[in-house]
Amino acid sequence: MAKDLYEIGELPPLGEVPPRMYGQVIRSDRLGEPRDAFRIEVLDTPRPGPGQVLVATMAAGVNYNQVWAARGVPVDAASLHARYGEPDDFHLGGSDGAGVVWALGEGVTGVRVGDHVTISSAQWDPDDPFVRAGGDPAFAPSFRNWGYESNWGAYGQFCLVQAHQCMPKAERLTWEQAAASTVVGATAYRMLFGWPPHTVQPGDVVLVWGGAGGLGSMAIQLVTQAGGRAVAVVSSDEKGEYCKRLGAVGYVNRRDFDHWGMLPHWTDAAAFGRWMEGAKAFGKAVWDALGERRSPRIVFEHPGEDTIPTSIFVADAGGMVVICAGTTGYNAVVDLRYLWMRQKRLQGSHLFTDVESRAFNDLIAQGRVDPCLSRTFRFDELPEAHQLMAENRHPEGNMAVLVGAPEPGLTGLPA
Repeated sequence: MAKDLYEIGELPPLGEVPPRMYGQVIRSDRLGEPRDAFRIEVLDTPRPGPGQVLVATMAAGVNYNQVWAARGVPVDAASLHARYGEPDDFHLGGSDGAGVVWALGEGVTGVRVGDHVTISSAQWDPDDPFVRAGGDPAFAPSFRNWGYESNWGAYGQFCLVQAHQCMPKAERLTWEQAAASTVVGATAYRMLFGWPPHTVQPGDVVLVWGGAGGLGSMAIQLVTQAGGRAVAVVSSDEKGEYCKRLGAVGYVNRRDFDHWGMLPHWTDAAAFGRWMEGAKAFGKAVWDALGERRSPRIVFEHPGEDTIPTSIFVADAGGMVVICAGTTGYNAVVDLRYLWMRQKRLQGSHLFTDVESRAFNDLIAQGRVDPCLSRTFRFDELPEAHQLMAENRHPEGNMAVLVGAPEPGLTGLPA
């Protein structure tokens, strides 16, 4: 018998869309720490419109963008949704997910009800003139991050996506493995291969900040697959050894240094001199970890405010610092002398295109990159998973949350 609402871990008959569903919801009146901002609520189940697909979420990944959403920094995420014609009195996030195609909107081709899919989080208006003219969708005015800038993400029993976001799920992967790594992995792929001529080449030295985290664990493997030599920056020797098991040639423990933060003004000779000594010592530590006196051709950045000055300093002449986030802050002060005199490049990078997400998904499917799933949470534990991430107490690699899957370890629908 059809029901109006199914419990977490329970699925309706294939193709039957219940009127209501559970979701882990953030509202503007309770922004703050993740453990307080998220609450399970009952919502009306969205229906797919033209070009859209409704997916029964089996598992969802845990990403830092939902820490920002919980805190309302830099914006209240719910306030973004109105521009896309979505409900803006709540935020149903989750930018990583895997599940089963449950219903199709008008005009959808390429996927069918019952397909098992991994979801890419990059969305854009298919009628965007920039995209239709052949431009990179990531530069299009309509480009957005599903489950953060748009609503109906993977933290609900059903999620609403554009058809092009659906990628084949590798049969060998569990739902939680398939859900854990696409955002960080495809983001890392664009950072490392999307900005020619600074794409990873055999023998290139690549410095990877946060090597044991979600982004870093993917970056190390991608660099290694391309024949590069990754040096990880970590916060403990244990995390450093984890990075070496992923393929890093060595690591630097950032806790051995204390010069982090915004660059002192160059007119303050004493403070600037202290910072310079710290930066030089860090650069030497990178050489020591590498085993030779070579500076990174690419620096893989995301901490931002605390680390950008050092990253630009240690990058090789003609090298690139590529950044996709600012987890320590956004006001990065740059010593321009190292950019113009040594002809270095500071490149921003945001999400990915379908080509890049599918290239990463292929590497996962082929077993050439491990999703690095470290811990799986129950649906009711989702706030605590994000609290761990907010406090930098999360385990190495990536985390996932079960939604429709009743238990970990399933690769298909439960019997």
